[in-house]
Amino acid sequence: MSTRAAYANLFAVIVAAVAWPALMLQYWLMLWSGPALEVTVRFLSFFTILSNLLVALVAGSAATGGNWAFLRFWRGPRIRGLAALSITVTCLVYATVLQSQFHPQGPALLADRSLHYAVPVLYLVWWLALLPHGALAWSDALRWLAFPGLFAAWTFARGAVVHEYPYPFMDVNHLGYGHVLLNTGIVGALFLILGLIFVAIDRKIP
Repeated sequence: MSTRAAYANLFAVIVAAVAWPALMLQYWLMLWSGPALEVTVRFLSFFTILSNLLVALVAGSAATGGNWAFLRFWRGPRIRGLAALSITVTCLVYATVLQSQFHPQGPALLADRSLHYAVPVLYLVWWLALLPHGALAWSDALRWLAFPGLFAAWTFARGAVVHEYPYPFMDVNHLGYGHVLLNTGIVGALFLILGLIFVAIDRKIP
């Protein structure tokens, strides 16, 4: 094993060791708010959770090693690229739009900062500096839109039933579908632009 690969594996352990406890802490904090099944569905209805879960699976698969098909899937370059893109959007949207609207304290603050800042920074350092590159295609930027697209579809479908939305800028109850669809389109454009940038970076790095 090369020195670079050894460092990559070690850093994968670090990323996983931050992401998984942060996810579990956030889930534990939410469990106090209602029945377990209802809380679990709500927990998995936040893009922050889904993007961090994706990162945790990618880093965890690299940290554990092994040749099991399930682990190989999460180590694929396109999945790793999708994780980098998703966690970056999570960080940017929270920092610019959402942070001022939430004021967590104590353990909630630890979970908040870990999921929105620590995990994104650690994963991006790992992806940019230590993982192999050169396998992405320009079309991957379009394929990656399926992830936020499915999230948006689930958000609107669930919201129509329970009248609850994970983020204020997606709250149809208060903003109406026209405004929310515009907001969703802006975030979708951000995904596409950053996706193209990430593919360009991947193709440029030796």
